[in-house]
Amino acid sequence: MGNVSLTPSRIAFTVVAVTADPPARRVLLLAYPGVQALDVTGPHEVFVGATTVLAADPSRHRGYQVVVGAMGGGPTRTESGLTIVADTVDRAGEVDTLIVPGGSGVYDAAADETTVAAVAELAARARRVVSVCSGAFLLAAAGLLTGRRVTTHWARAQRLAREHPSIDVDADAIWLRDGNVWTSAGVTAGIDVSLALVEDDHGVEVAETVARWLVMFLRRPGGQSQFAAPVWRARAQQPPVRRAQELIEAEPGADHRVGVLAARVAMSERHFLRRFSAETGVTPARYIARTRVEAARRELEANDEPVSTIAARVGFGTSESMRRTFHRHLGTSPDDYRRRFARRSERKDPR
Repeated sequence: MGNVSLTPSRIAFTVVAVTADPPARRVLLLAYPGVQALDVTGPHEVFVGATTVLAADPSRHRGYQVVVGAMGGGPTRTESGLTIVADTVDRAGEVDTLIVPGGSGVYDAAADETTVAAVAELAARARRVVSVCSGAFLLAAAGLLTGRRVTTHWARAQRLAREHPSIDVDADAIWLRDGNVWTSAGVTAGIDVSLALVEDDHGVEVAETVARWLVMFLRRPGGQSQFAAPVWRARAQQPPVRRAQELIEAEPGADHRVGVLAARVAMSERHFLRRFSAETGVTPARYIARTRVEAARRELEANDEPVSTIAARVGFGTSESMRRTFHRHLGTSPDDYRRRFARRSERKDPR
């Protein structure tokens, strides 16, 4: 074997910066006695689902560490009687996303100084703060919603606005974002806002995958008014105004121009406009539109008549006018509303 000449060689080293995987974002769901169970479990499933999706691709973020915490820890009985075993809330602990659910117990929680102080402390450190349903009352008690535009369950919106006049309450939105504060409508809307949070963190693909697993819209059509019962009607104290309300509601499709209504209740047009708005909180035109929407909703749910026929009968005149009003009040079209809410009778056996 010949001699082997060993000569020094130059070896170039490339320094590669090695960074650790970003830590999982810590999501804290606050539980308390009387919390709505689905307000907790719905968001929980979304964030755990997103973490599962992200784990399938090592190049992606690690996802979320989801914690359900209560002030005292341990078993926490929900509004429906389901018991959740919660961790003890660490008021000095790390939190990326603080989620405050709603439920019948939220009013007691919002009156508890210790709970309110803990929410304020956790929110001050969190990247973002979220309420589900009536959880907005607890955020409001902690001073986190002042001057913000927020939403809550449609049946709780008036109370929230009345008790916290510094808050701009939108009773129709499924969820809203105002800065780092996210608020959502009732119960299942907690899933909607959680999907939106995942999309904000990781993009539409991850959020859509989770939504498909849950058999959910990533963005459901329309607002929550389409699910609300007509509890918006404030009954007037003055008999003439109350009589006008009864006339509108008894026959939505009739001629309800302001001059006609004022004459029928023996008031001047100007005085009628002023008193009607003061006593009901809305103008006669808006009251009439909302009453006609309610009448049309009942028709769409109950029968298969053409939209144009229903529009004429309840006072919209044309199907296009009804469609525009539906979009303005419900965020959806008459056809879409009928597809989702029509009461279909069972098909009879042809034999």
